[in-house]
Amino acid sequence: MGPLAITCVVGARPNFMKAAPLLSEFRRRPRFRPLLVHTGQHFSPEMSASFFADLEMPQPDVNLEVGSGSHARQTAEIMMRLEPVFLERRPDAVVVVGDVNSTVAAALVAAKLGIPVAHVEAGLRSFDRRMPEEINRIVTDSLSDFLFVTEESGLRNLAAEGVPREKVFFTGNVMIDTLLRFREKARESNVLDRIGVEAGSYAVVTLHRPSNVDDAERLAALLAMLAELSRRLPVVFPVHPRTRARMEQFAAADGRLLLTGPLPYLDFLRLVTDARIVLTDSGGIQEETTVLGVPCLTLRENTERPVTVEQGTNRLVGTDPARAMQAAAEVLDTPPRRKPAPELWDGHASERIADVLERSL
Repeated sequence: MGPLAITCVVGARPNFMKAAPLLSEFRRRPRFRPLLVHTGQHFSPEMSASFFADLEMPQPDVNLEVGSGSHARQTAEIMMRLEPVFLERRPDAVVVVGDVNSTVAAALVAAKLGIPVAHVEAGLRSFDRRMPEEINRIVTDSLSDFLFVTEESGLRNLAAEGVPREKVFFTGNVMIDTLLRFREKARESNVLDRIGVEAGSYAVVTLHRPSNVDDAERLAALLAMLAELSRRLPVVFPVHPRTRARMEQFAAADGRLLLTGPLPYLDFLRLVTDARIVLTDSGGIQEETTVLGVPCLTLRENTERPVTVEQGTNRLVGTDPARAMQAAAEVLDTPPRRKPAPELWDGHASERIADVLERSL
């Protein structure tokens, strides 16, 4: 039998941490011939290029250089540029990760060309279709031939949606593969010195969800809450480009907040590892803080990663600033007890995924 041509499609910052261990595992096995396609959904050095270096990823074999745009325009552009790549390369399978526009676009193109689709991080549901990511998750899962699940809730969700059990594989969390691999290397980062904070003495904040940053009143209220929190301990706020644009438009941050641009992976991992508390609306950070044992307050009304609440240090606090501030005070006074990592979050998810593909294709 000849080698299996596997095309892995990435496009945005969250994808890179998930694709890196998969590509490493595919390249290690003689049976696979991996190809990396970067759609260019995230294209700035802070959101893309630095991650390839930090994660020791090969440079993309193909870069579509799509750039930003509305959801419809960006998704359509990715599909138009991907189709000739798939037609020329004719992969045995297309691997997509996460829930960004690049994920659903690649799944649509591959499925219509009759190419098997493998979705890594399948089955996660927030049950809130106002989130663009939720739509992407549902559509991608409905098109996928291999659904690789990170936690028990994914198994339940896919079963409830009628996905055949033989398509679903509980393999663990590839994002944690990356965290465990690079955790020691991240300790070499001097990011704390550059920002001027001491380990265990500061909070980290990330905000980028449209529901939090696109509403002027809500964003202003969240920034005011963070300013109040900064009276108690330094608040480090790496600002997503989308959030920075909104802050410049209608809600300037308090001068006491320690604002930075988006940080490279190793710097950010070091920053979160040594934080006293993290406040975020990101899905991936809920997972990372769970494994690192760092208290996390999620500034959303729901989460597609319930295991981080059930078994981790994560707490859903919603978007009401007063409620979030009260929760932060409680966590600072009485940190939650650290628990064992969720099942199969052990650094070997990519190996299990490669085993399934090698056996099944």
